[in-house]
Amino acid sequence: MTEHRVLVFNHFAVPRGYPGGTRHVELFSRLPGWSYVVIAGRRNMVTGLPQRAEPGFHPVAVTPYRGNGLGRVVNWASYAVTATAAGLRQPRLDVVYASSPHLLAGVSGWIVAAVRRVPFVLEIRDLWPRVLVDMGRFAETSLTYRALERVERFLYRRAHRVVIMAPGVRAAVEGKGAAPEKIAFIPNAADPEDFVPSADRDELRRRYGFTRRTAIYAGAHGPANGLDLLLDAAKAVPDLDVVLVGSGVEKPRLQVAAHGIRNVRFLDPVPKTEIPDILHAADIGLHVLADVELFRVGVSPNKVFDYMAAGLPIVTNSPGTVGDLVMGAGAGYLTAPGNLAHGLSQMYQASSEELTKMGAAGRRWIRENQSRTAMSRALGQLLAPLVERAGGASC
Repeated sequence: MTEHRVLVFNHFAVPRGYPGGTRHVELFSRLPGWSYVVIAGRRNMVTGLPQRAEPGFHPVAVTPYRGNGLGRVVNWASYAVTATAAGLRQPRLDVVYASSPHLLAGVSGWIVAAVRRVPFVLEIRDLWPRVLVDMGRFAETSLTYRALERVERFLYRRAHRVVIMAPGVRAAVEGKGAAPEKIAFIPNAADPEDFVPSADRDELRRRYGFTRRTAIYAGAHGPANGLDLLLDAAKAVPDLDVVLVGSGVEKPRLQVAAHGIRNVRFLDPVPKTEIPDILHAADIGLHVLADVELFRVGVSPNKVFDYMAAGLPIVTNSPGTVGDLVMGAGAGYLTAPGNLAHGLSQMYQASSEELTKMGAAGRRWIRENQSRTAMSRALGQLLAPLVERAGGASC
């Protein structure tokens, strides 16, 4: 049987073994009968270091930028140009799969799919550009937002399938023109088998310098993450150590803001392959978001599933989709967006047995309901009919 081939557009993807988003590498590598190539930006957005080509991973040149101004928009546009050119040069294709944010990656995917006459799948990881309005970056009446919204509607109508990662996104996607029967739900996920540590817990705690009960935040340090809320909460619970692992445009400012908070420590990003070790050394996993209404229904955060797979009890300040998941699985505590201190205090006061019980409940839930393996099967079931309908023809 001929192996099918999918081309994936994801500006911010990274290969295995590096800090950043490995969703598509992990999903497509588990898909039997398929080969894949992910086209990503040449610079790792977490570390700032250049990324090299390797099997299944094709980095393209993008312009540098700092902060969230015009330079970032130019960076998106540069990816759209270089990624489209790289996509058109790829050999035989059966499907093109493009992932937001940003939607210019979707434009690249649509162009390549149209030229190569293969099905086009659009994945919505954030409701972009709506999230930019809700966070105060654009006015709803601005020309920029209205132009981006037209792009959004255009892509929803042209896509053969639209993949969403949070159930609350469905209504918004339908409202912008996606036919209900085109929409598929394939959220983020994790496999407990991928979170086996390399050493015992005592050795790992010595390695990372964890000496007291420790809560860890492993993820992006950007405006959407609301990490000022975490600093305020840490200050209110001084006997609990809080460690932030990762990078982002807000990190330098947050490090200055945390000066004098003795129980807060920042660590550099670690490769995905090291995440099991640092999570196993910690006692609590932290999920924090800014208080934005859209985040209550429109997110599928990798870090929450990683914590669950690693058996870490969770504190989240995100009511709605994430909070319901954590509480429904018995995997931790939900607090109001601005009251993380309550959750940290509850976790500090909990017994070791209570923490272990919550962690085990989270691991059990992720294994039974939302493993990477199960999500890859769902992805295969989405793609197979598209290829069959196209007659298996490749170009």
